[in-house]
Amino acid sequence: MQHADARAKAEAAIARYKQVIGDRLRTHSDDGRRTELMIAANLLNRMFGLARSSYVRAS
Repeated sequence: MQHADARAKAEAAIARYKQVIGDRLRTHSDDGRRTELMIAANLLNRMFGLARSSYVRAS
């Protein structure tokens, strides 16, 4: 069952990436593609970080 869960999470991440960023790379060189993927990954990580709740301990 764990394999199916991991696969579902990976497919959901790819679907989110395609929805937000697009379904194809715009650059043609390897360096450009690497940069484009790094920017996209950082953007998605930041978006997911903003959506997460942050807990503060009340004393």
